[in-house]
Amino acid sequence: MTHFLKRALADIRSNKFLNLITIITISLSILVVSVFLLFFENAGRVIESWNQGGRAMIYLKEEFNADMLPQLKAKINSLGDIDAMVYISKAKALDTLKKNMASQTTFLKTLKENPLPDALEIKIRSYNNFQEVQTLVQNIKAIDIVDDIEYGQGWLGKFLKIFNLFKITGYAMCGFFFLMALFITANTVRLAFYSRKLEVEIMRLVGATETFIKAPFYIEGLIQGFLGGILGLGALLITYMMVSSGITQSLASYVYLDIQFLSVKMVMFIIFSSTFLGWFGCYLSLKQIFK
Repeated sequence: MTHFLKRALADIRSNKFLNLITIITISLSILVVSVFLLFFENAGRVIESWNQGGRAMIYLKEEFNADMLPQLKAKINSLGDIDAMVYISKAKALDTLKKNMASQTTFLKTLKENPLPDALEIKIRSYNNFQEVQTLVQNIKAIDIVDDIEYGQGWLGKFLKIFNLFKITGYAMCGFFFLMALFITANTVRLAFYSRKLEVEIMRLVGATETFIKAPFYIEGLIQGFLGGILGLGALLITYMMVSSGITQSLASYVYLDIQFLSVKMVMFIIFSSTFLGWFGCYLSLKQIFK
């Protein structure tokens, strides 16, 4: 085994440019695939959190008064699974706003009238899909005393459209880059083999088995795939650290969004897949050569 590893490393050193191109190609393929997987993991987390229940703010009309609250709560509870409901009076809402904005502006202190409406904050229980949430929201909005309801429909609707588009694009791009990496890996092995053709012929003449001849090439493919996977994930991690904080801050005013890096299981799966890609490219190439 040590002999095969030394032979594979010697081949990599003797064909530095070809091996470098192969490793970069694999790393780019892994980077593209990892970007989509990172998006899918985080998008799935957001969608799952909404399916398990989300928050909505119900704004009430000016004619609302506290005496109507029990009847309103009963009516809303009858429309669907409401986990919790909190009444926020216009006075409390203004007081909270003044406290939160005290260091940024003094405008609120000059207000003679309270422009904010009374509101109810509700927590919606688990639903199978976003359409069911929309139906519930429309039913609540149809109540006479309800003026409007905000549940993140703007960003979430756009998010779901982007998610579906990204999924289709992702499958196509991942397939293309994997095929490209496989093609280049197979050709690199083929060129490395032909550069050692004379040596291989001599080994055959002295009785070397096919396994003994092929083993260094397989190890070379495994090394290429492994290094390509590590480089691709490294590039993704650097990009993630640079971009994630900015995205989280920009969406903080709309929704709590905790963007996380790929799970350990997913990272291990990507490295394994990348290593297998290097080996499989080598296998296809050698299978053709040794026909």
